[in-house]
Amino acid sequence: MAVLMKGIEVVNAMKDRILKEVEELNAKGVTPGLAIVRLGARPEDLSYEKGAVKRCEGMGIKCRVFEFPETITQDNFIEEFKKINEDAAIHGILLFRPLPKHIDENIIKYVISPEKDMDCLNPVNVAKVFEGDETGFAPCTPEAVMDMLEHYNIDVKGKRVVVIGRSMVVGRPLSMLLLKKHATITVCHTRTCNLEETCRNAEILIAAAGKAKMVTDAFVSKGQVVIDVGINVDENGNLCGDVDFDKVKDLVSYITPVPGGVGAVTSSVLAKHVVQAAKRR
Repeated sequence: MAVLMKGIEVVNAMKDRILKEVEELNAKGVTPGLAIVRLGARPEDLSYEKGAVKRCEGMGIKCRVFEFPETITQDNFIEEFKKINEDAAIHGILLFRPLPKHIDENIIKYVISPEKDMDCLNPVNVAKVFEGDETGFAPCTPEAVMDMLEHYNIDVKGKRVVVIGRSMVVGRPLSMLLLKKHATITVCHTRTCNLEETCRNAEILIAAAGKAKMVTDAFVSKGQVVIDVGINVDENGNLCGDVDFDKVKDLVSYITPVPGGVGAVTSSVLAKHVVQAAKRR
């Protein structure tokens, strides 16, 4: 069976580094602060929020949750959001998306301060990620993938890497982060011809399509590294990834589980971003 790339191992290693940085900030009279902004109360948002607050506060980051009714008008929301932006005690902001349909994300993304934008919503941070400028905050999930690869000593330099998924949340920014580390990238999607063959030819396969168990044994080859970014619910109501774990695990060399893989690292990346933002301030 493949080596199981467990997120908790990465989290523990990151925690030690983050705690040390927080201690250094505290010595200067600075307490890193995170604002979590939520419109409505979707179960998936509440679940992530609970885990993120626990993880961040466990690393010495002060968390404040700003909950607004789902029916808030866009003008009122912008007014409230600007107050959060201007609060000097808040170093980072996480805005849950998708926003309600009457709130235009294309306007809101320009409201959030790039310096406090922890999950790459503002176009300034998007541009920095695509330029390879490390002062920009990449989306937390793609950066979690990179942290996992680094932790398990998987060097992407010169490797053939296939990313299934082209979203601005995972696929595209992840491709840029990989390219910065000198990987050779192929981005695939639902309209890619010969998708299975393309995936088999990869040395590292990253599934971020958002389709339960779509990556079967026909997509992989012996010795591959397989990173599963997907979070789905299968026909039995259980959490699963984009990879059919049971069909793939005995063929590849490394694989991430779902749950307990990339998703477990994402909130630690959020904490890392908040600390970085506090240090820059």
